[in-house]
Amino acid sequence: MLKLQKNTLFTLCVLASVLFVSCEGLFNKVEEKEPLARVDDTFLYKEDIASLIRNDMTAEDSTVFVANYINNWASKQLLLSKSKINLPEEKLAEFDRLVSDYRADLYTRAYIEALVNQSQDTAVTKSQLQEFYEREKENFKLNEKLVQLRFVGMSQQFLDRDGVETRIKNWDDSDRRYLDSIAVQFKKIHFKDSLWVSASRVIEEIPPLTQANEETHLKKSQFFELQDSLEVYLGWVTNVLEVNETAPFDYVEPDIRQLILNRRRLNYVKRLETEIIDEAIKKNEFEVYDKEN
Repeated sequence: MLKLQKNTLFTLCVLASVLFVSCEGLFNKVEEKEPLARVDDTFLYKEDIASLIRNDMTAEDSTVFVANYINNWASKQLLLSKSKINLPEEKLAEFDRLVSDYRADLYTRAYIEALVNQSQDTAVTKSQLQEFYEREKENFKLNEKLVQLRFVGMSQQFLDRDGVETRIKNWDDSDRRYLDSIAVQFKKIHFKDSLWVSASRVIEEIPPLTQANEETHLKKSQFFELQDSLEVYLGWVTNVLEVNETAPFDYVEPDIRQLILNRRRLNYVKRLETEIIDEAIKKNEFEVYDKEN
């Protein structure tokens, strides 16, 4: 009988050993994370900070960075712990709601942005731009003066100043070709006189021109000659639009394109929100309870 009991005990031990080995194979061993610091029951782990250490850091720099990060982390955790103890319950509840709302807002914004980027039509035709401009023209009033002009900047020692002045004024095909051919001799050039440019931008490009004297020099169909201690500027103003006049289509075209895309985006988001609610109601995932019943 005793021999039978010993055999039974031996068999049970063997079975237990087999089961233990089998369990180790069935269940993955959880790797323990390496802690760097602790504040009460909250731990900062090595993996939490590893991605913040740049490859170009020296060993000394990374050591200092980690030490500073740990101290900042500990300070925040300790202040957080104190705040939870000392702040009123209603204030803590308010903050919890704000954190929850902010978290939800981050997720939903990222999701909506991804959907918009996938589905939004970014093609805008010229006719669509022009139609929008004609329809909303009253909303495109200028808040600064615009000019169309051509000019050159040259050193004071430039020999053929009079010849350049004549060609800037005449501006036929031969004049343009000639000035283009000697453009390397100029300090600055602007020959695209069909472009609308703000007066403030012109003042930036032509130092002798200032806000005080631009009214005198930037007039329609007017030649100007300005100079400072280094350079001479010769130019011809072909057209001018004053403040509160309607902005030209070419000048506001990029803004119109963005406005159209923004409106498409808003319309898509509104439609998406409506469709999400409708679908949830159909699937019985969302309902509003009648408080009167």
